[in-house]
Order: sequence, then structure tokens, then C-alpha cells
Amino acid sequence: MTTAARAGAEEDVQRLVPDVPSLMAALDRNNYLADVGLATALFLAVRLPQPILLEGEAGVGKTEAAKALAELLDTPLYRLQCYEGIDAGEALYEWNHQRQLLGIRLAEVRDAAVTETDLFAPQYLLRRPLLQALEHPGPRPAVLLLDEIDRADAEFEAFTFELLAEAAVTIPELGTIRATHPPIVILTSNRTRDLHDALTRRCLYHWIDYPGPARIAEIVRRRVPASSGPLALQAAAVITRLRTLDLAKPPGISEAIDWVSALAVLGVERIDPGTAERTWGSIVKNRDDLELVGSRGAAWLVEGTDG
Repeated sequence: MTTAARAGAEEDVQRLVPDVPSLMAALDRNNYLADVGLATALFLAVRLPQPILLEGEAGVGKTEAAKALAELLDTPLYRLQCYEGIDAGEALYEWNHQRQLLGIRLAEVRDAAVTETDLFAPQYLLRRPLLQALEHPGPRPAVLLLDEIDRADAEFEAFTFELLAEAAVTIPELGTIRATHPPIVILTSNRTRDLHDALTRRCLYHWIDYPGPARIAEIVRRRVPASSGPLALQAAAVITRLRTLDLAKPPGISEAIDWVSALAVLGVERIDPGTAERTWGSIVKNRDDLELVGSRGAAWLVEGTDG
């Protein structure tokens, strides 16, 4: 990539994201409501650029922030869902052994020689999210989402960080592959474990708080247009009250959206105790939690929430 082309790509991103208010407005147009703190952190992640670690409870919109950013930049989102035991092959690349065996058999049929170079060529490479993000041709950088990095083990975390720090990877059979457009990297964590200092000190950091009822209602209204404003606000108030209980899995914004979607399909305009009991499965996803909520009663849950 020439210097002029790289400068042109940077100018294009700067045009789309000239300042924090513009980014907030663009996210808003993509139905993602960000406060000024989150918008500032995302702006710096794009413009510095620097990886950003978003932490917060499950369901507060960490993953959606990455999706909204990719959408407003009109660039691909490569998502790696992390989990215990994930390894480099699942994150970066692996060889397509079936195609390699087929290549060997075809060569035997044609009585042709097959070398190691033939078998370990780019066409036999299965590209996983990290390599896809590095190889993205541009002109704008891709968004690379490492979702729930805290679920992976410490060794994988270290491997991932080294890769991100260099924006390059060495594949023994092919050599070093270096990004011409280093991706915008967003890591998310639900704090199931502490991340290593070597990662956190090199990332921008932002904690996403669980929003209040009014903001929850606004998010729900945007995601469920069929719902009424009063219903969304009442559902938000109910879920906010529900979160005051000592639940193993407190409902998040995604559960609020699911619940209001279900209520809209059922034609519900106002949540009463009976409706809450019949539809608890949209917001309470744990048997012990269900028993706890049931012990308090649906009447307590919806009392005073309809304004």
C-alpha cells in the first residue's frame, strides 16, 4: 500500500468520524445510544488507533457497540467468540486437510508430483477471524471484535495480544502476513476473571454501566418499533426492579428487548401481574432466579410501574 493510499484511507475515516459529537450522532442513527464517555473511548480507538477493552455486566451493549461502529464505518466486522479452551487454530487459521488430501489424489491420478509448497499454499488455508481482519483489503480498516476475552485462558489471551500488537502473523509455511489496514480492535469482558496487566495497560478502557429505566425504554423502542412508549417504559421499570434482587443472572438490555418483543406479539399494552407471570421466561433464565422472583410475587414486581 502506497503512502498516498494510506493517507487517503485515514482521511476517509476522519471524514466519517471527525469528532466525538459526530460519532455519537452516527451511532444514534444506527440505533445505538452511547453516552459521551463511551463515544469518546470509541472515537480514540478509531483515531489513535488503539485497542479498546469494554467491560460491564452481560447485556449492557458491549457487543452491539462493535456492530454499530462497523456499520457506521461501512466496514466488515470480524467477530471471534472466545470460550474456555479456544486455541490459535480456531482464532487465526488452520489448514484444510480434506482439500489437501484431495489435491494429493488428483495429482496421483494425473501422475504429477506434489511438493510441500504445493500442499501448503494459500488456497488450502482456512482463514479464521483474526487472519481475516489482518488481510482485509480496505480501504477502511475492519472492526475486529474479541468477544468475552475473559472466557479464554491466559495463554490464549497472551497469544492474542501479541498478534494485535504487531498487526501481523507468521505462518511457518507462508511467512509473515502483515496488515496493510490494521483493524480497529474491540475486546469485551464480563469480568469472569481478571485480565493480564500486559493487555489492559496497552488498551483503552471503558466500563459500561447498566442504564436507567428511561434509557432502557428508549433502546427498547428503537429495537421493537411495534411496541408503545408506555409499554417499553413499564417493562424497563419492571426489569430495573427485578435487578434489585440477588439474582444469579440479572436480566440485561437484551432480555428487555426480548420481553417487549414477546409482549408486542401477544398484543399486550400494559403489564399486569398475570402477564408478568406468563412471560417470565423472556427475562428470567435460571430456575433458582425464577423461584426467587416467584417468592416476591408478580404483584410486587409490577406495582407502581405503569405510571
